[in-house]
Amino acid sequence: MKDAMAPGGIREIATRAQELEALGRNIVHLEIGRPDYDSPLSAKKAAFEALSQGRVHYTENAGVPELRHAIAGDRKRTYGQDVDGDSEVIVTAGATEALTTSFLTLLEPGDEVLIPTPFFPAYSVQVALAGGVVREVPCHFEEGFQLNPERLKAAVTPRTKMILVNSPNNPTGVVLSRSELQAVADLAQRHDLWVISDECYEKFLYGGKPLSLSCLEGMRDRTIVVSAASKTFSMTGWRVGWLILPSRLKPYANKCHQHLTTCVTSFAQYGVAEALRSAETDVRRMIEGYRERRDVFLEALSRVEGFEIYPPAGAFYVFASVERLTSRLNRTTLELASWLLEEAGVATVPGDPFRASGDFLRLAFCRPVEELRTAAARLETATRGLLENGSL
Repeated sequence: MKDAMAPGGIREIATRAQELEALGRNIVHLEIGRPDYDSPLSAKKAAFEALSQGRVHYTENAGVPELRHAIAGDRKRTYGQDVDGDSEVIVTAGATEALTTSFLTLLEPGDEVLIPTPFFPAYSVQVALAGGVVREVPCHFEEGFQLNPERLKAAVTPRTKMILVNSPNNPTGVVLSRSELQAVADLAQRHDLWVISDECYEKFLYGGKPLSLSCLEGMRDRTIVVSAASKTFSMTGWRVGWLILPSRLKPYANKCHQHLTTCVTSFAQYGVAEALRSAETDVRRMIEGYRERRDVFLEALSRVEGFEIYPPAGAFYVFASVERLTSRLNRTTLELASWLLEEAGVATVPGDPFRASGDFLRLAFCRPVEELRTAAARLETATRGLLENGSL
C-alpha cells in the first residue's frame, strides 16, 4: 500500500515548477491536465442562485434529483441510452471518489483488476485501498497504443474480478474503437467480469462519434460508467462527478459513497445540473479550442528532435516517446523532465507513473496557443543541444 501511494514524478515536477516561478522564472506549465477555460456562466449563476436560496445543507447521499436527472438527460442526448436518474445514478466528489467508491463496492482482498497501460496513476492507489491487485495489460507505442485482445485475454486469471478501460485515454489521448470495446465486452461476458468505463474525457473527441462500452449488447448490467464535470465544463475545482451503474448495485455503492463523503457540496450540484442542461455551446467552443491547440502543438513538436508522437484522437495530452534522448543520455525520464524544467522552463511529466512500456513524457496542451508555441520552441532548442552534447 505504501509503495502504491508513494509520490510520483507528476507532483515532484509540479512542485519544483512552482518553486522556480516563485524565484521569478518563466515556466510553461504542461504538467497538469487543468483546463484553463472558465466554467460556464450559466453554471455559476445557478450555483449562486442556490446559495441565495439557502441551499447550503446536506443533500441526499446520492445527490439532488435535479442533477441526477440532468445526468440521465445528457446520457440520452449523447448516446441514446435511457438511464433512470433515481435508481442508476450517484453523484460523487469528482471522478476520483467515483472510482474509489466503485472499487470499494466490488472488490474483495486479492481480487484482480485488468487495466491496459499506460493508465492514470491514481488507479493503482484506488485498487490497493480496496484490497485489490492491478494486473497490467501493456499497450505499445509502436502499435498506436491500441488494445490487443489476445494480451487482454491472456491476463485473465481465476482471481480476475473486473476490467477498467479509459477512453479517451489519459495519458495517450487514444480513443478505443468499437472493435476494441467489443473485445472487452466479449471477454467480460465470457468470464462474468465487471467493467468500469472511465469516461471523464468523453466530450474531448477530435473526430468520430462518442462510444460507450455500456451501450454494447449485454454490457449495461455489468458496467459502471464514471464521469465528471471537471474536464467537460472546466469545473475541476467544483469537485462533482458521478456513477452510472446497474440499479441492483446502487444500494451498496451508495453506502460506500455515504461513508466516504456523505454528499457532494449542495450548491455545486445545482451549478453542474444547469451546465448539463444548457452549456452545450460552451463545451463545443472549448473542444474546438482544444482541437486548434492540438493541431498547432503537434506541428510545432514535429521539429523537436528526439520526440516521437502518436497524434491524440481525444483528451488534451501528447504522450511523446523520448527513448532516443534517454538512451543517448543514459538518463531516466524523470531526470530528463527535471532537466527540461530547470534549463528550458518547460514543465512536463515522466511516463513512468503511468506504467508505460518505454520512455515517455506527457505534455498537456490545455494552455493558450502562444504558450504552446513557446514551449515547443524551447524544447526544440534544448533537445538539439542535448543530442549534440550527449549529456545533461
